[in-house]
Amino acid sequence: MAVIRPLAEADIRTVAEVHVHTWQVGYAGIVPGDILDRLDPDEFAARRRTRPAPEGARTLVAEEDGRVVGFVGFGPFRRDDGADPGMGELYSIYLHPDFWGRGIGRQLIEAARAGLKEAGFPDMRLWVLTGNTRARRFYERAGLAPDGVEQTWTPRGSTLELPELRYAVAL
Repeated sequence: MAVIRPLAEADIRTVAEVHVHTWQVGYAGIVPGDILDRLDPDEFAARRRTRPAPEGARTLVAEEDGRVVGFVGFGPFRRDDGADPGMGELYSIYLHPDFWGRGIGRQLIEAARAGLKEAGFPDMRLWVLTGNTRARRFYERAGLAPDGVEQTWTPRGSTLELPELRYAVAL
């Protein structure tokens, strides 16, 4: 069982490496390879350090044998016009592929669910690429389901539009 704890400044580079590697493996065949090949942990780390998070947002890491192997970010639901403090959102959940299938992802999503519930949110929502069947199965096993809302996501530096579904669960 992994240790789940708050993100520390010293974790940011490792979290960025996990984020990039997980994208490159998990989104292969969904996001074009040239986009995945351009992902840079230094850029991810710099964005995490400089981009302001919505008020009330939290990031937790999963540590296995002293090594950060995954993370989850959550807080108020983000909209184009700012955060909606009435709904909770799972912003991100990434686990190094070497640790898939060990229950650590489940620990992370449960920690996010507990954190959102503790903060008073009535539900948890998230966006997932429609073509990401592995993630969709994971979310469905965790009790989430599509709520009928769809949008498109455009990877940074491209004009590509990839369809996304919103999943939700009452807390």
